[in-house]
Amino acid sequence: MSWIIREEWFWIIVLMMIAVLVLPFIIVMFILTLPPDLRLVMTILLIVGWGVAAGYKDWIMGRRKEEERKQSIEK
Repeated sequence: MSWIIREEWFWIIVLMMIAVLVLPFIIVMFILTLPPDLRLVMTILLIVGWGVAAGYKDWIMGRRKEEERKQSIEK
């Protein structure tokens, strides 16, 4: 079992999990320390950015499924 601790991929996964947990907390704390006007602007930008990222992901996934469908029809 100790061999797992020596593996590079294990530490990459651990660091990424920590980043997923800590980064949102840091962002929220940063937004809460801003003055009220900037807090509102940053909150709106965060929501808009989140929506753009989600829409882009859906668009990419839809395009990939369409390409797979075209390839399966051609075969």
